[in-house]
Amino acid sequence: MPTLMIQGCTSDAGKSTLTAALCRLLYRRGISVAPFKPQNMALNSAVTADGGEIGRAQAVQAFACGLAPHTDMNPVLLKPSSDCRAQVIIQGKSIGNLDAVDYHAYKKTARAAVFESWQRLASQYEWVLVEGAGSPAEVNLRAGDIANMGFAEEADCPVWLVADIDRGGVFAHFVGTLACLSESEQARIKGFIINRFRGDIALLQPGCDWLEAKTGKPVLAVVPYLHGLDIAAEDAVPRNASGKEGDFTIVIATLPHISNHTDFDPLRRIAGVNCQFANPHQPLPKCDLLILPGTKNTQGDLAWLRQQGWDVQIAQHLRYGGKLLGVCGGYQMLGEEIIDNQGIESQQLSSKGLAYIPMVTNLEPEKQLRNVVGHFVSGGAPVAGYEIHLGQSEIHSAEFAPLLQLDDGRCDGVVSPDGQIIGTYLHGLFDQPEALAHFMQWAGWQGASASLPDADVILNREIDRLSDALDAAIDWQKTATAGLI
Repeated sequence: MPTLMIQGCTSDAGKSTLTAALCRLLYRRGISVAPFKPQNMALNSAVTADGGEIGRAQAVQAFACGLAPHTDMNPVLLKPSSDCRAQVIIQGKSIGNLDAVDYHAYKKTARAAVFESWQRLASQYEWVLVEGAGSPAEVNLRAGDIANMGFAEEADCPVWLVADIDRGGVFAHFVGTLACLSESEQARIKGFIINRFRGDIALLQPGCDWLEAKTGKPVLAVVPYLHGLDIAAEDAVPRNASGKEGDFTIVIATLPHISNHTDFDPLRRIAGVNCQFANPHQPLPKCDLLILPGTKNTQGDLAWLRQQGWDVQIAQHLRYGGKLLGVCGGYQMLGEEIIDNQGIESQQLSSKGLAYIPMVTNLEPEKQLRNVVGHFVSGGAPVAGYEIHLGQSEIHSAEFAPLLQLDDGRCDGVVSPDGQIIGTYLHGLFDQPEALAHFMQWAGWQGASASLPDADVILNREIDRLSDALDAAIDWQKTATAGLI
């Protein structure tokens, strides 16, 4: 089966984006290719065409291949709700929350799903490009591994190893990783990719020569550092991007279990807008618009928010006339009560909300997963997005009008009578310029709507940009003996 696996010496070495770039290179050459990640741990996810849930990075990789996301592309997704517990999603559907010990025992079942999904993809596409998770050198996780070498060994596929030179110690990363592997796993690594290199490559060449002599394995590519590359990280909250002093300011509350923070990438791209993630354990910055984002642990993060005193600062923000948006879990927090009688998130059966919306949310085992389209009730601007949430919310006041009318006949979200607060379950709400313009007008921004970004156009451009850099950097003659023709 034509399969190549990209593994990394560390997390954030660039596996996700380089896999997307390699997918695009093959796609542009007329080769049918699909992405695959056996096991992903991430709180950024996407809804697939077949009605399931996968990691958002695999949805980006599918986009690079010209494909709609499918649950087979990420058959195991772990969404942490605490340091030791996570929701386990198998082939797009949640099977419940497990702690680390219980999940270790469950891995045999997860393994079967992984190879079933991989075999389906391999039978449909000329190539399957597989992304590893974390690092194969995590020797404490070797038993029952399905994320890195455990998959590669059973699938009998070649591996390319990536390291981020921008962090420093790149040669030690490669040699040290190899030293942690078994002989058969070492043999499976067919070459190295050095990622995010700055400077004159002639100064790096002696190191590359040493690495090849030391390991007997080729350096396949030295990929340059691309300033301002705008492809979202798999899970990490991005660094703050600030606009000019005095410009319109948006603050996103950085909750401990924040999920789908990629919702706000379009806001961060608006010229002249200072959009930033609030630093935990510090007061919320003053702003024009405050956002409560999605979270994997709504009740726990709500309690944490109160411990920081952010509830008091939110009230102050509203008294001073600021606007407030709640998305998904943040929307649920704005209601009067969150009820969890079945202990889905925790043993806490209910929590009092911030009570800005007359709404009660009941958490339920069946997750709501939908791709939806519709329009804003006020103004009619078209919207498209997706729902990923546990629970149903019920509004108890006719004074709070719905925010969105969806094409499936349902309404979504609310607008407060004074227009100061809105809430919605929709992720990806700002990806289309028309919806973004309508939202920013509500928020009080005075900028030009013609300059607002289109998320798909930007993603397409940035994947092509990285693909071009990879194409120029890669030694295609060496790849013929390294598992990719």
